[in-house]
Amino acid sequence: MNNFFEQELRRLFGDGEIIQAPKFVGRACLGELGGDLRVRAQFITGIIANQYNALKIVVLNRTDGPVDTLILKFDDVWGKKAVPGSPNFRSGVNPHIWDDKGDAQWYAYRPPAADYQTLRRLPGCVPGAGPGAGAPCPCS
Repeated sequence: MNNFFEQELRRLFGDGEIIQAPKFVGRACLGELGGDLRVRAQFITGIIANQYNALKIVVLNRTDGPVDTLILKFDDVWGKKAVPGSPNFRSGVNPHIWDDKGDAQWYAYRPPAADYQTLRRLPGCVPGAGPGAGAPCPCS
């Protein structure tokens, strides 16, 4: 049985296009980028312990250790999001996953497929990562 974090990571990386041979464990996805490069993508919290507001991507060399790290904060990637019909969030909400005693869900805003695609493209910003490695960073 997959937990919510595993389901979200499968939506992002389960097809094997970006992370080859992905394995999903808890809040993390582990896999290969080619050659000796490995990658770990995991949901992380900011200053509030049960609010997962970012995806941390670490590229590792199998023999030499860490190569680079990128933290993709959802509000930096997607911006503040409107929550139509909700009087509680008139100015929008910063996207995050809220873990309420083991019941994790997107809080107030659920990213559409286009937002997932945007997030999928950004690991190319990490040197040696993604299909566009060496190409200009799409988030610059």
